[in-house]
Amino acid sequence: MQDKRVALITGANQGVGYQVAKELVVHGFSVLVGSRSFEKGEAAAKEIGTDAHALQLDVTDQVSITAAAERIRNEFGRLDVLVNNAAISNTSKLRDQSIEEYAKLTRPSNVSLAEVRAVWETNVFGVLAVYQAMLPLLRESPAANIVNVSSAVGSLTLNANPAYHSHKMFGPVYPASKAAFNVMTLAMMVELESTEIKVRLVSPGFTKTNLNNYAGTQTVEEGSREVVRVALLGPDDPTGTFTRWENEPIPW
Repeated sequence: MQDKRVALITGANQGVGYQVAKELVVHGFSVLVGSRSFEKGEAAAKEIGTDAHALQLDVTDQVSITAAAERIRNEFGRLDVLVNNAAISNTSKLRDQSIEEYAKLTRPSNVSLAEVRAVWETNVFGVLAVYQAMLPLLRESPAANIVNVSSAVGSLTLNANPAYHSHKMFGPVYPASKAAFNVMTLAMMVELESTEIKVRLVSPGFTKTNLNNYAGTQTVEEGSREVVRVALLGPDDPTGTFTRWENEPIPW
């Protein structure tokens, strides 16, 4: 059995996921760097250090997810922390658009259903698929922690307010996928509330990453702070929360 605590971070070869992986290694974890491309994950793991291990994991591919879970069981025996970080904001067809331009092209009245399905496949169904595969491994931990990385743009409470800064850009692709992701998280919280497995939802804030074509206003170090803080919480800390840095509640 692995002596160090074991963490899996999906989408960890770049951006917030990569930074979280770096910081959890510093905190003494063995970290599995989940990446669709094993080569990119391997390069990231080598940069992070010897306690980082590349793991091929495509959250839209059940075969990949099952193989990842089997490898974790065979090599580590359990999972202590699962950080569901992998996400996309759009498909490559619209990647060169600004956030404002993209919002205009993805109104409920004109959005491509293929675009909606592609983003939801990663941000919603992929998260549920990973959760289902990794839950047996989390049950092997004496104090497991699930950290789901969402966004305030998925808050129905905030976006229902016409004065909210993202109100006019709320649409059925990325914002709605994060709202659905929050719903999935709540369902996990309800399912696990009588167990020792804690589920918490966090927002990194508007962070400069590939997700927004590097238009964000925060560095990845700043955006990763709340994810890391929550990943390090213990079994006696509050659970079922939705927060941004530092421990500021976000309305659902």
